[in-house]
Amino acid sequence: MATIKAGKWTMTDEEFERQYAEATKRGKEEMATEIRARKASYDRDSDRLVIDLKNGATFIVPSHLVQGLRDADPDDIAAVELGPRGASLHWEKLDQDFTVGGLVRGVFGTKAWMKKLERAGASVKSKAKATASRAAGGKGAHPRKAAAGALLGAKRGRKAA
Repeated sequence: MATIKAGKWTMTDEEFERQYAEATKRGKEEMATEIRARKASYDRDSDRLVIDLKNGATFIVPSHLVQGLRDADPDDIAAVELGPRGASLHWEKLDQDFTVGGLVRGVFGTKAWMKKLERAGASVKSKAKATASRAAGGKGAHPRKAAAGALLGAKRGRKAA
């Protein structure tokens, strides 16, 4: 029985073959279900990244949401390249790489970047948001809590607000 030594690990040929076969099987399964693009481009007019998927769907994301693209030159954003198998996007000059699957799932950067986007979204001030907030029971009110409070008051024989 022959053994293979790799650093501090040793394994038999049989164990190596078993692990290799298992990894190959997992890789083929992943390739069959992996979200992949057939084309990616940048729409300058709308400042959005357009990703045509191999399944026929199209995914569009505003470039300012993607970490490293927010303040990038439009020419640099337009230089997007598809990675092997269409599973990733790469910007050479910007030194940015993203998986297509990650972008489709809404992962536009690191955890810190995503928190920053979340905070920025929560602090957006628009007429529509102000109107929705007032309708929900006042500045900063949570719509479900306001509705629950009104319902609770009605159940106790009080008038709903």
